[in-house]
Formats: sequence, C-alpha cells, structure tokens
Amino acid sequence: MKKTFLYILLAATFSTGCKKNILDTSPLDVYSDNSLWTSKNDAMAALTGCYSGWEYGDNVIYDDCLSDNGIDQFPWEGYETFASGLASASNPGINKYDYKTIQKCNWFLANIDRVPESALDATLRLRMKAEARFLRAYRYFVMSQVYGDVPLVLKNLSIDESKTITRTAKAAVVDFVLKELTEIAPALPVNYSSGDIGRITRGATLGLKARIELFNAKYTDCIVTCQQLMTAPFTYRLFNDYEGLFRPQNSGNQEVILDVQYLINTNSFATLGNMVINSQGGWSSMAPTQSLVDAYETKNGTVIQKDPAYNPLQPYQNRDPRLDASIIRPGLKYMDQYFDPLSKKSHDAIGGNNASPTGYNFKKYVSNLEDYDNTSYGVDIWNTGGSIIVMRYAEILLTYAEAKIEANQIDASVYNTINQIRQRPTVNMPAATVSSYPDQSSLRTLVRRERRVELAGEGLRWYDIQRWKIGSTAMNGDVKGCLAGSVDPSNGNLSLTPNSNVVAGSRTFEDKFYLWPIPQKERDINSGLTQNTGY
Repeated sequence: MKKTFLYILLAATFSTGCKKNILDTSPLDVYSDNSLWTSKNDAMAALTGCYSGWEYGDNVIYDDCLSDNGIDQFPWEGYETFASGLASASNPGINKYDYKTIQKCNWFLANIDRVPESALDATLRLRMKAEARFLRAYRYFVMSQVYGDVPLVLKNLSIDESKTITRTAKAAVVDFVLKELTEIAPALPVNYSSGDIGRITRGATLGLKARIELFNAKYTDCIVTCQQLMTAPFTYRLFNDYEGLFRPQNSGNQEVILDVQYLINTNSFATLGNMVINSQGGWSSMAPTQSLVDAYETKNGTVIQKDPAYNPLQPYQNRDPRLDASIIRPGLKYMDQYFDPLSKKSHDAIGGNNASPTGYNFKKYVSNLEDYDNTSYGVDIWNTGGSIIVMRYAEILLTYAEAKIEANQIDASVYNTINQIRQRPTVNMPAATVSSYPDQSSLRTLVRRERRVELAGEGLRWYDIQRWKIGSTAMNGDVKGCLAGSVDPSNGNLSLTPNSNVVAGSRTFEDKFYLWPIPQKERDINSGLTQNTGY
C-alpha cells in the first residue's frame, strides 16, 4: 500500500469533483472522464484517492476524550464541547457527518467498469470494487453509530438531488453495511505482498462486520463472524509485547487487522506531538483520567476497591502492567527521567502550559520518542510515519467473549479468549476462572472492564458507553486527575496527599447525547434532514 501513495497527487487531481461533501454545491462535472479509466494505473490511482481520508489516526487517539477515559484540555479542538454536555446543532464540537469518502467510492464504483477488460483482469477488478465498498461501508458504520439515521446514498448525486435527500433509518443502514461486508469478503485476500500492505483484507472486512454485529446486539451472528477470524485461513495472534505492539517498528504484526498508514514527509502523521508530555516538546492535548487509571486491577486480579493490599497513597504499585504500558503517570520512568507533574518547578506541572491537566498522559505510540528521531519512522514527533491501529485481534477476542456472554452461551471458550488477553507474556494477569466469575453478570462486568483497559486510548470507549447506556454514570460529575504530592527525581518514589485529586473539568450527561446532533450547517443546505431528539 505504501507505494500507492505515489499516486495520491494524481488521484486528487482527477477526483476532486467526487471528493465534495454530499451537500456541497460546487460543480461535480468539471472533469472529463473521457480521458480517464483507460488503464490499470488509472483505476489504481482512483482507488488510492478513495483511501485518502477514509479514517484518520487523529480520530483514534483523540476519540477517548469523548468518554470517561480522557479529557482534551484545548476547547477549540471540540472534544470537550461534546464530552462536557455543551454540544448543539450549531456547535456540535466534533463533526463526523462526512460524505467525502462515500462520494469518492460511489464515483469509483460508477466508473471502474469502463476500464477495458484487456487492461484490468476480472479478479483484480472485483477486488478493487470490494476495497471501495469496504471504505464506503466503514464510513456508514461510523455515521450511523453516532447520528443514528443518515442518508444512504449509493450513487453520485446531482446538486439538486443533494438538497432533497432524507435520512435513512439506522437499521436499514446497518443491514446494508452488513450485507456489503458479507458479499465482498470472499473477493479480498487474507493478506497482501509487501507492496500492497495496508489495503483492505478479508480479515478487516470480517472484523468490521463483527464490531457492527456486537454494537447492534446481533450476538449470534457476531459469534460466528469472530469464529471465522479465529480459525484458518486467518493466522491472527496476540503480539507478545503489549507496549511494543504500538511502536512503529512493530507495525504490521500479526495482531493488527486494520490500520491507517503514514509516511514521513509524503503522508506524515503530525498528531503524536499532541500526545507527548510538555518536557519532551509535546502539547498534552489528550489526558487520561483518574477514572481510567482506577479501572486497572491490581496484580492480584482484583479491582482496587476490593483488594486489601491496595495502598491509595502508593496507587501505582502492584497494578496490571497494562497501566504503565498505556499511561505515563507520576513517578514513572519515561525517556530517562521520572515523570513529575506534581512539582510547580517541573515543565510538566499540572496547570502549566501544554502540561497534562490530570497529571497523566497517554503512552501508546509514544513509549519511546527515539523511534521518531531522524529514523525511517520520523523526522521528529511532528512528522512521523508508521501506522495507527484501527482494529486488532485483541478486540476480536473480547468481542467474541462479550457476544457469548450476552447470548448466554457461556462455556470454556469465553474464559479462554479473555485469558489470552490477560495472560499475554508482558501482562501475565491472573486467569479468570469459573470460581471467580461464575455467572453472566460477573462475566459481563469483567469483559467490560477488559475492553476499557485493553483498548484504552484506541478510540472505542465512547461507543461502549453509548451501547451499554452507561452515560449517566460514566459522563457525569468532575473529571479527576492524580493526587497532589511530590516525586523524588532520583528514584520516582511518591509522597502523596490523601483525597487531593486535581479536578480537570466537569461534565453533564443527558440521554440525548447517545446520538449526536445533525450539524446545523447540513440542515441549512438541505431542509429535508430532520434533527435528532433534544437538539
């Protein structure tokens, strides 16, 4: 896939007409298609244009700030507008109502068969169509999940048509997407050779299908889809090193099912700097919350509230190793120094410019900044390559376990899939057993906690809050950070003050927020678009 970025400029040149928003009134016929679609290269360049912007790494690493996992300290970025309960149609904060990729894919699918058979063989043509159909389906998944009903458009629209389309029921959109994914899976390869790595695979198609089935309570179907991914011809497996999973030199390992790929300079990713601590030149835009930190178990396999050995004044001792692999916390050794957000003299002091407002920073993708210091993966943290993971095998294992639990098909496979994750070599948490989690209710609690800590900072927490309907408890009240105190710079030892958690913000949740407002600017163009209840 990386070599196809060489075609991006070409693709952008002749696909501008199809890249417009569905409600954009700019002319769509300013390019002559007569000179296009004559060769395989034309078709490949057009398909590459469809890939451009299908998903952004920014969404993955920022979207946890829509949830109780994180807070974005910069209001202009929009996340806290939604998370704090201030979203409105005129100011939604975050806007995922975007048809650009859908229009590009519709345009590609409407024209690909114009390429002569002599220039593009039937098998490759079918595969390319499947890739475009996946990208379109993915965008419909995202939009239907956050907005509910959205217009289902499967062709290029005229200007007049774009002003009159109406919303399609979410159930119909979901049914369409699932049908698409089922149909295209056989046309896609299990994997690609090096030049095309990054294109949509059969596994990515089934993985998205499983995610949608879970999110829409189609548990029996979800179980079957997951079982496909867990058996031949697929060879997905957990990467041994949980922290190393997110380092750029390990991108493309057997746990990764779907990712967004970047190249330094050509198609670089500039958002990692937003994550990094201030003393390392970053902005600390997205900060983990105390609520997320508290969700990690102790090494005894017990939640902190029920473990008598847990010391609230030494809160990071003897915890699930995924905590220190995922979050930079007070006293953690990071980039050859002990992280200190507690001292007013520290560059990372809470309340300081570009310092975390909670005393915590996300660590995934930036566990070692030297990975991006004039290497093949980066010039610096503001110009990086590598990839951002959209879906990985651990999610599939948790999806399978949750679907089995909710379908009340509890058997040994449920414990086995959860324990594969808990007992990854660098995690090695105690196994979940029938005696410790004997029934549906306790297993449901466990799998929900495992999803939260295993996938922290990967952009999925909001969807879980939405579908579990836990917003009233997860998204109400103060957003707390770490305790006040001090960090010994020589060894990282902590001296903390009881009940002194910093407060980084306050949130209010109403049931209407389970669906986002249709942006008013879209309704101003098309009065036929109805609004979600409460906005």
